[in-house]
Amino acid sequence: MATSKKTSSTIPGLTGELPSLADLTKLAEQFKLPGVDVSALVEWQRKDLEALAEANRQAYEGMKALAQRQAEILRENLSEWQGAMQGAVSPDALAKQSDAAKRGVQQAIDNFRELAAMETETRTNAWKVVQDRMQENMANLQKLMQGKK
Repeated sequence: MATSKKTSSTIPGLTGELPSLADLTKLAEQFKLPGVDVSALVEWQRKDLEALAEANRQAYEGMKALAQRQAEILRENLSEWQGAMQGAVSPDALAKQSDAAKRGVQQAIDNFRELAAMETETRTNAWKVVQDRMQENMANLQKLMQGKK
């Protein structure tokens, strides 16, 4: 027995056994609940899903940029290390190694700060999308509650 899978074409990135928003609207309208604006409810949920998709996209892009920067830092450090090893046989090698070690420690601290800032920005941006949607939901709920009084 074959089962059909429907996916929502209005929300990028979501797959699986999900009915489309139009299907949900038709289903909800069949119940004809008095005082319930079904299309408004469906629109509300669509906006929620879009906000989650956008938050996920921003988190993915941020983590991708973070991983790319980590790879760049690793390549830079390996290159510097190779250069330091090539100069290890010169007469003033000990002084050069000491200076290289100092620069290396400072560079590691700077790199750590940069990566931490990138991660913080990624988390902040993704959370802001969700937070904005939550605030919009609260405003909508307040409007609905005022209408019932």
